[in-house]
Amino acid sequence: MSETNVSFIIVTGLSGAGKTQAMKALEDLDYFCIDNLPPSLLPKLVEIQATNHEKRRFAIAMDVRGQEHFQDLSYALKWLKSSGSAYQVVFLDCEDRILVRRFSETRRRHPLIREGSIYDSIRHERGLLAEVRELAHVIIDTSLLKPVELKAHLNSVLTGKSIHELLTIDIMSFGYKYGVPNDADIIFDVRFLPNPFYIPEMKHLTGEDRSVANFVLQWPQTKEFIAKFYELLASLIPAYCEEGKARLTVGIGCTGGQHRSVAISNELARRFAQDKIANRVRHRDHSTASMSLDTMHT
Repeated sequence: MSETNVSFIIVTGLSGAGKTQAMKALEDLDYFCIDNLPPSLLPKLVEIQATNHEKRRFAIAMDVRGQEHFQDLSYALKWLKSSGSAYQVVFLDCEDRILVRRFSETRRRHPLIREGSIYDSIRHERGLLAEVRELAHVIIDTSLLKPVELKAHLNSVLTGKSIHELLTIDIMSFGYKYGVPNDADIIFDVRFLPNPFYIPEMKHLTGEDRSVANFVLQWPQTKEFIAKFYELLASLIPAYCEEGKARLTVGIGCTGGQHRSVAISNELARRFAQDKIANRVRHRDHSTASMSLDTMHT
């Protein structure tokens, strides 16, 4: 499969086999997801994006919901192969009895149901999808898979990584005076630690300055807190992974989000990196604190 600046995952398969869950999983993997695209538009999408310098990855769901457009899918996949584009076709399969149960539980109508039983509709759909199934690179039977297991399977197939390797710890420092972040999964208050703000030569610095970081990190209570908090987070990561979480946001707060929370966040990020746990650190109120200081100086 030749390399291009565009990667495509085509998600197709039987109605009720889990395409919605698969697309959610691919969205977590940073794919740009398009649901129910008419197959005839696929060449146009490749043509448009081929001139784009940004490397984008697309996940496109196509199935019998497209009704009269669906007959073009086999042709579109063959065209995609001849175009030299980097792509994979993921076909989701499932046992008939499981599909019937899923439609019954969700009270959804099968998209092909007209006359006859739902088993007749499923059998008809299998016939329509037979050629597409033959063109698939990956076939996943979702009969016994929970949504989180389907996500893990897709992660493994498409990235070569386990679901445990795909969790990112998002560490955010913030100041309580500017409000608690709404997007944090876990929040911890470090206002119990000695505050460099009251030391004149450190007041207008931040936790990214070495002198401030050394001051914050030197205290026994700081060392004990970091050790125990890191141990807690590390112990929770496998459980979050098993639930299929792709990102865990940890908020570290002090009064102004300038000194203690910044230094603690940076130290946690350093330790995660040492243990090869994917993470990123951001300081929500770092710029806010800097702007306030600039205003004070003028």
